[in-house]
Amino acid sequence: MAMVRLDVPSVFMYGGSILPGRHKGRDITVQDVFEAVGSHAAGKIDDEELHAIECHACPSSGSCGGQFTANTMACVSEAIGLALPGSAGAPAPYDSRDAYAEASGAVVMRCLEKGIRPRKIVTRRSLENAARVVAATGGSTNAALHLPAIAHEAGIDFDIHEVGRIFRETPYIADLKPGGKYVAKDLFEVGGVQVVMKALLDGGFLDGDCLSVTGRTIGEELEAIVFPEDQDVVRPVKKPLSKTGGVVSLKGNLAPEGAIVKIAGMSELKFRGPARVFDCEEDAFEAVKKRAYKEGDVFVIRYEGPKGGPGMREMLATTAALYGQGTGGKVALITDGRFSGATRGFCIGHVGPEAAVGGPIGLLKDGDMIAIDADKGTLDVELSDAELATRAKSWKPRSHDFQSGALWRYAQTVGSAEFGAVTHPGGKAETHVFADI
Repeated sequence: MAMVRLDVPSVFMYGGSILPGRHKGRDITVQDVFEAVGSHAAGKIDDEELHAIECHACPSSGSCGGQFTANTMACVSEAIGLALPGSAGAPAPYDSRDAYAEASGAVVMRCLEKGIRPRKIVTRRSLENAARVVAATGGSTNAALHLPAIAHEAGIDFDIHEVGRIFRETPYIADLKPGGKYVAKDLFEVGGVQVVMKALLDGGFLDGDCLSVTGRTIGEELEAIVFPEDQDVVRPVKKPLSKTGGVVSLKGNLAPEGAIVKIAGMSELKFRGPARVFDCEEDAFEAVKKRAYKEGDVFVIRYEGPKGGPGMREMLATTAALYGQGTGGKVALITDGRFSGATRGFCIGHVGPEAAVGGPIGLLKDGDMIAIDADKGTLDVELSDAELATRAKSWKPRSHDFQSGALWRYAQTVGSAEFGAVTHPGGKAETHVFADI
């Protein structure tokens, strides 16, 4: 966002993924720790096992190891053209990252010489490429916030609905955690995000004419990449894990401004059940710890949106604890907040309008029937328009605990998740660009 806002010649370099932990013969990540908390609360594992998982999950420096938010956006940095091809893949401890750091320094000087600036690279077409890579890798739902926010800095219209359309049109081909089997190191060892991009390009899903910081097009950078056949981390687009991307958008009377759900690894895409309403994540987490819910319930965590939180916190503790208790497919969760990229299961985030501004999620009561259809892309509460209108008349805004300071100021300016939860008018309102001063 800063690169695009300032439009100064620059190259993005990712810090690198953590190495996977190893426990009882399998790779584990921080996701396993959070889910182990739920398993422990359910009596499925003892104190010793929980402690062992905690001790083995994070063996090195680097960001979370699956296709969670950091690695998703690292893939985006290459797909959108702002990072050197191949630079996002090497794990953080690998010395090979030093060569990419040195090369990035050389490339940024060439960008300065040739006048290659971020807004020449970040276009509507390159944003679509980035969204396709997110979908193809079963990436983080947070990309549906970050991509519109990046677009906003450049004055490009690219909201959650446009992102969702591309997600739905793109095949899911990379079998990565949390929905799949593999971690970022595994993707790196078969060729990295370039292998995913090559598969999408050959399948007609990627625009190869978009510019990269190298001064060459994405298509030119991928010419030498050969899709490896002797691996199953990334599949050809003709044999995808699913024809629809691993992340999709929803809309309905409960989410007029949209919502996002990760469906990677899910077999059942429909859910209907009674609402179990909480006004903050902490209350929901306590209910999960005490197992104060029933199979078939739909957890509703509200007042956690951009304004209501404020700051749109992620709900990983609650979603992972639920999954660890063995509720995958048996309960659902919706929130106007966010999720970690490590979240899995029927968990819907970014519901808008948020509760803090009187959105329908703020009108729900325990027992209201909620219907979710990720196949059709719908999220509805089974209430009439008249009933929702009646409840809206008696709704009153709630105050959060941040009534002064930076978070108060943030809450006054932040917009809807529909457009990236941005806090200023963006590129369209500019009279000049910083780099031109």
